[in-house]
Amino acid sequence: MTKYLISFPSGALVLPPEELQVVADAAHAVVEEAKAAGVWVFGGGIDESVPPVLVDGDGAVTEGTYPQTTQLEGGYTVLEVPTREAALDWAARFAAACRCAQEVRAFAYDPAS
Repeated sequence: MTKYLISFPSGALVLPPEELQVVADAAHAVVEEAKAAGVWVFGGGIDESVPPVLVDGDGAVTEGTYPQTTQLEGGYTVLEVPTREAALDWAARFAAACRCAQEVRAFAYDPAS
């Protein structure tokens, strides 16, 4: 089975404040479905109040990030499913719950892990 990253950037979630809890409850319901189906691996959102840092091989810490990832934020889910079609089905469930499109990416298989 392949692990898939299903995600959306923070800016895609545009809701009136009074609808945030409804959307959160809907998304959590999909999470519970994924757990019950045995496909849930991990999920969460980037804490945008904590600035990113780069850690070098010698342990040196530098504030900031790689230039191409300056906008890494939002919500992330990792599921392990048997097919890409199954990943797309789960992404559609999350998209409906969150009221925004979801990006789907497959993790490369690593036989050593």
